[in-house]
Amino acid sequence: MNVFRDAVAKLISDETGIPREEAERHISIPPSQDLGDFAFPCFSLSKKLRMAPDRIAVDLKSKISPGRFFEKVEAHGPYLNFFMNRAWMAGKVVDAVMVEGKDYGSLKSKGTVLVEHTSINPNASPHVGRARNSIIGDSIVRLLRFHGYKVDAHFFVNDIGKQIALLVLGCRGRKLAFKDMLSEYIRINSELEADPGIERDVFALLKKLEDGDKEVRKEFRQVVEMCVKGQSGILYELGIRFDCFDYESDYLFSRKTGEVLGRLESSGKVFVDAEGRKVLNLEGFNLDMKSPVLVLTRADGTSLYGLRDLAYTVDKLSKGRNIVVLGEDHKLYFRQLSAALSLLGFPAPEAVHYSFVLLASGKMSTRSGNVVLLEDFMSQALEKAEAEIRGRKKARFSKQLARSIGYGALKYHIIKVSPEKNVTFDWDHALSFEGESAPYIQYAHARIAGIISKAGHSKKGKVDYSLLKTSVEHELVKLLADFPDVAEKAALQLRPHLIANYAQSLADCFNRFYHECPVISDDHDLSTARLVLVSAARQVLETSLNLLGIEAVRKM
Repeated sequence: MNVFRDAVAKLISDETGIPREEAERHISIPPSQDLGDFAFPCFSLSKKLRMAPDRIAVDLKSKISPGRFFEKVEAHGPYLNFFMNRAWMAGKVVDAVMVEGKDYGSLKSKGTVLVEHTSINPNASPHVGRARNSIIGDSIVRLLRFHGYKVDAHFFVNDIGKQIALLVLGCRGRKLAFKDMLSEYIRINSELEADPGIERDVFALLKKLEDGDKEVRKEFRQVVEMCVKGQSGILYELGIRFDCFDYESDYLFSRKTGEVLGRLESSGKVFVDAEGRKVLNLEGFNLDMKSPVLVLTRADGTSLYGLRDLAYTVDKLSKGRNIVVLGEDHKLYFRQLSAALSLLGFPAPEAVHYSFVLLASGKMSTRSGNVVLLEDFMSQALEKAEAEIRGRKKARFSKQLARSIGYGALKYHIIKVSPEKNVTFDWDHALSFEGESAPYIQYAHARIAGIISKAGHSKKGKVDYSLLKTSVEHELVKLLADFPDVAEKAALQLRPHLIANYAQSLADCFNRFYHECPVISDDHDLSTARLVLVSAARQVLETSLNLLGIEAVRKM
């Protein structure tokens, strides 16, 4: 909780008798600094006190002594408005940032969390539409680690599905590299459409795999390992790391899928359908399906993804708190999975569903070949960032800077949008140094670093925070005070876009401060106070960018 909002809530609670938590829920931020820093609407007290809200506000004002926290308390109609003691507030916030440094805002929690994200089929180079899963998942991992959790990032490798078998079939007798996988995948899918007989070969191959044919297992593993290595290498270039790669086949060959199937069968909910498949009846779970079932096996007894995923999820749940990042097209499947888990006596993981990344041509598909590869998109990011840097008169070019700006622009443009909304990617906006973009925030951070370097001194002795008198200085302090709340909310709700939006607001506020308030001047005491303030802003900007997986560059 924001300590200043909490101070307001305590005053209200002490005078009215309502719980502090209830008072805190009603506190709002006035639309103008002229109306104070916090406002409490008195409507909620009318019934209890049997008075009009405006009379309650006047009555409370007469009873509340501002104390050292507040400069004054005023009644404005039905609202009780609180004006913080600005010098005291600045000292509390800025000193906290400077003392805690990169840990400012951390909950310092304990516990273990497993985050499964990305988990794309190992059949080709990933397209940019898949990047949102990885970027959101990576930021969630960073957020939880920031708050003190021990977090493991997992990638579930679908190494025995139908599409993988199809690719293995296509690669037989040929020496293909990872860069060839997409074209081969498209080719073999086209052949399948023209010759349904290929599907029989695919199922025969899967049967041999599940029956333990050593040569077939080797074939599958070679193709899959090549794809996983290529995919993870591309994501590694973006700064996205995984702690574990979990293979579906391990759950099949260890017979854990058989154990799960047996437990589901003992529930009496499994039946054999007209096609000879084993199917889980999910009636009563309100799945909004014409036929609420989850198919577990094919007629030949080979497992389907849902059964293998159940075995995997049961295993994950034994390792602590579980989070999974999924596309919105997996919502129904996740509800089916959750229903099946409940039959097994397990809770469902926490799911973060995201919508799609769209380009001018619309949604992308690996199978049809209608894709923009992530690695090509990353190359484009570097080219455009390089051109942008070279076009700026004072910019110092380096390949590393182009990488930081280009990849930062790609990530931020995707993650700044709340997960449930589509992202339409626009390079002009993504790489702008003037709008809602990573380069804009990175430039603000670099500008602060430059000021600090030029000043050549840092906080020495006591800082006179009463010298920070302008409204923009106070606004900057309040934004720094908000960071712990934003970081907590982003982690609790698993919504890293809140950090992206906060970083934008902080950069905006700093830039207004920069144009209105010279940091370096002949007034040493004022310069010192402002220097410490912007140093705190730099630290929080750096933390925010790091939580998004974006480099906080110091020179641009």
